[in-house]
Amino acid sequence: THSAPLGLSFTRFQVPLSPAVLGAQSHLFSQAAEDMTFQKIQKVLCVAEKNDAARGIADILSNSRMRRREGFSKFNKIYEYDYHMFGQVGFHLFFIMHSCNPLVLFEAEIEKYCPENFVDIKKTLEREVRQCQALVIWTDCDREGENIGFEIIHVCKAAKPSLQVFRARFSEITPRAVRAACENLVQPDQNISDAVDVRQELDLRIGAAFTRFQTLRLQKLFPDVLAEQLISYGSCQFPTLGFVVERFKAIQAFVPEAFYKIKVTHEHEDGMVDFNWKRNRLFNHTACLVLYHMCMEDPMATVVEIGSKPKSKWRPLALDTVELEKLASRKLKINAKETMKIAEKLYTQGYISYPRTETNIFPKDLNLSSLVQQQTQDPSWGAFAQRILDQGGPTPRNGTKSDQAHPPIHPTKYTCNLQGNEQRLYEFIVRHFLACCSQDAKGQETTVEIDIANERFVAHGLMILARNYLDVYPYEKWSDKVLPVYERGSRFQPTTVEMVDGETSPPQLLTEADLISLMEKHGIGTDATHAEHIETIKSRMYVGLTPDQRFLPGHLGMGLVEGYDSMGYEMSKPDLRAELEADLKLICEGKKDKFVVLRQQIEKYQKVFTEAVAKANKLDQALSQYFGEVTALAQQEEIYPAMPVSIRKCPQCNSDMVLKSKKNGGFYLGCVSYPTCKAAVWFPDSVLEVSKDDSVCAVCKPHPVHRLKFKFKRGSVPPLLPLEFVGCIGGCDEMLREILDLKYLHGPSRPVQSVNPPANYLQVNQSLNRMASYENGHPRPTTNLGAARASRAASHPAPATAAAAENNAVVCNCREEAALLTVRKEGPNQGRQFYKCSAGSCNFFLWADQQSDDGNSVTHRSFSAPPDSLGERPPGSFRSLGGGGSLGRYGSNGFDSGAGGGGAMCKCNQPAITRTVQKEGPNKGRQFHTCPKPREQQCSFFQWVDENVAPGESGLVLGVGVWVGCNGGGSEGHSRGSGSIGKRPSNFSSEKGPTAKRQRTCGICHQLGHTRKTCPQDH
Repeated sequence: THSAPLGLSFTRFQVPLSPAVLGAQSHLFSQAAEDMTFQKIQKVLCVAEKNDAARGIADILSNSRMRRREGFSKFNKIYEYDYHMFGQVGFHLFFIMHSCNPLVLFEAEIEKYCPENFVDIKKTLEREVRQCQALVIWTDCDREGENIGFEIIHVCKAAKPSLQVFRARFSEITPRAVRAACENLVQPDQNISDAVDVRQELDLRIGAAFTRFQTLRLQKLFPDVLAEQLISYGSCQFPTLGFVVERFKAIQAFVPEAFYKIKVTHEHEDGMVDFNWKRNRLFNHTACLVLYHMCMEDPMATVVEIGSKPKSKWRPLALDTVELEKLASRKLKINAKETMKIAEKLYTQGYISYPRTETNIFPKDLNLSSLVQQQTQDPSWGAFAQRILDQGGPTPRNGTKSDQAHPPIHPTKYTCNLQGNEQRLYEFIVRHFLACCSQDAKGQETTVEIDIANERFVAHGLMILARNYLDVYPYEKWSDKVLPVYERGSRFQPTTVEMVDGETSPPQLLTEADLISLMEKHGIGTDATHAEHIETIKSRMYVGLTPDQRFLPGHLGMGLVEGYDSMGYEMSKPDLRAELEADLKLICEGKKDKFVVLRQQIEKYQKVFTEAVAKANKLDQALSQYFGEVTALAQQEEIYPAMPVSIRKCPQCNSDMVLKSKKNGGFYLGCVSYPTCKAAVWFPDSVLEVSKDDSVCAVCKPHPVHRLKFKFKRGSVPPLLPLEFVGCIGGCDEMLREILDLKYLHGPSRPVQSVNPPANYLQVNQSLNRMASYENGHPRPTTNLGAARASRAASHPAPATAAAAENNAVVCNCREEAALLTVRKEGPNQGRQFYKCSAGSCNFFLWADQQSDDGNSVTHRSFSAPPDSLGERPPGSFRSLGGGGSLGRYGSNGFDSGAGGGGAMCKCNQPAITRTVQKEGPNKGRQFHTCPKPREQQCSFFQWVDENVAPGESGLVLGVGVWVGCNGGGSEGHSRGSGSIGKRPSNFSSEKGPTAKRQRTCGICHQLGHTRKTCPQDH
């Protein structure tokens, strides 16, 4: 998840060394900078948030005399001159969270970084700041702008730690405001930036957790409707949706009620006059009917009261952001998002003041007369502006709010060159400003009260005396309503006296202006984010718009709100978010610590999230009302990833290491601090399943190191070893270490142990045998693998590969990382790379191009002398071929030929060897007996293990070979763990030495001298 891109721009003050100039320019620095040695400051880098703002400020301070040059990025347009330099840069702020259970996101580490496509912009900042002695931040003066400022400071300080930093405070890009900012530089406000950091982190954690929970769950439960739908959650967007749903449900639940009233009219030569009943209405039909009959018995009306009083229609208050959004929506029919986009553009062009403000009080030091004077040249409202000046100057109507940062929104420069909605919004802001600075409309209101059978009725009239602000503000209406002249005590016969009925009506659906008012009232979001949250619930299809632009909740929005409400959590209500907004304000004021707020809010939402997940079926039930029945899932299918459980501590950073799945299948043990820490233990593809066991290893440290349950592919482990067993991957279990071909993350490689097994060896193998004896729930005979292995003598250690995902390391027979060299001698192999023992202590050799695509090596070529046929490796050196290509007696063959084929003898009178079919087909994974000799010397002996099982010694561990088909029809060594196929070298070493290559025969008649294509029997 990441934030939107942040556009930045920067400037460089270039201060000459002349003392006279230094004295003249010393006003650029405020009291905070008085102790700075100005003689040492030749250049000051200034950074603004937008290129339009940068260009506007540069134009003002350089008197339109600047030169332009390019930065590293195409977005950098640098304006340079003797006094200042401006340009544009941009940053992208990324938050990285990897795939995991949603609950983890409340505690997962957050990473911020600048991505590659913005590195050039960062380099531009770093290059320019190295030539400067001070930095001035000119970003927007709101919370977000302050936070962006500190991002700039961090980049620049990293490049030049001795940099002096200042902040320019301004609300408009005008000569007066820009120069005033230069004269009153201050320090950046860390508290305001901290508040933004807290809000961003909480929005990320809360939003990511709930969004992942909702999306993963509901996409699987309602695939026909929501398969491609992102079902997002935000602590502001959800209460915003809640307001829409609440109003809709209020309308649905509304029960109309009948009411009754008496209406009187009097037709006069000056028009018709309506008299309204002072009781307004009654809900009791009988009561109203009785009163009506009384009036009809004596319908003559007597004038009992005549009144007249001044009436005023108040001019509008000074304009803040919320009012701008609401009025633009109501009067101009421009939605809030578009309104703020246009207002930002007008601001950066210098036509209006900063549009994100909570203030509706004009400061006393703001020269309003000069602003009104600028508008006198306009043909539409220029005369009204002049009238304000002629009648004593502007007298604005102020409100009661102030953010102590920006004045109300007002025009700063006259223009008549705008088009479309830009022109309409600019005109509205100008007219609103002039209306605010004018006078209230004045009128005289007349009331006439009559009596009919002791029931009172009233009529109102209005005479407008002075329209004042209404002359320039066409967005409001106020019209005359003339009443004829009545005299007190006079009597007249009403034209009509009638009893009318009606019924109460439900509230209307919310308009955008209504929604913004509710958000402001309940503290949801800020003036700068209201439009953003409204747009989000529209784009997620939680709500739609009716033809008259009112919000109507969709099925998804209704289901989500009803689901969470049924859990007992009013997550669609504004209380939770309003508490956070109040805390953020306290952080800005320095009254509350950011970390305290973070901890409290995370704990609060984490608790709600945990309980919401436990009651997720209520969410399913609520949505099923709109989307139909829930799709049934397989019992073992997980809706979202399980919570990772720590297996052991990382030996590099001491964080937890947890089981994870590879993208292309398989498993590994990874550090939770990735990508900071890349420590990992990769399991070969022969591991079908792995999970945490309840037992803890008593040997490995640091405690606890949990043991793991493994399930292997058939044929990937020695025959007498069960396919499912429990072992420790902490390093103490040599057998498992050999099978998995593990290369550990810390310290030097463990040397091959002597014939004496480790202390826990028998214990481990006894546990394996117990599991094997009850495999699949049925007892089976067990074999004491520990005793069998202990009875064997030591042999030459097997070379191995440790093709870790990170570095693809190749390990020689010494269990050390092999050296990569290149053939220099002239010949067919010149330039070819190969591996050999880096210490020169063993005869290990492997061509580099014999490694497979996934990083594991093919069968190693070893020139080590064959051990004694009766020799045996120690327990620590046994390695299953399923673990990644172990070598035995015939190093390049990929199998251990020192073991018999279950007592079977080949036609050479040699103990047969057992191999496993690897080729795709019906026999894949099936074991068979074959001649133990090299391919060129093999006899034709072949026997399936499961068709004719020969008895063997119970204490003998069988070697496992692997059979794969090849072009020549023979067998090749194959490492199951890596999935690579190795070719046997021509000078393959065996007990009987190399022999001449067998001549090729015909595939039809099996005779020498011709091939299948030229066979006489085929013609």
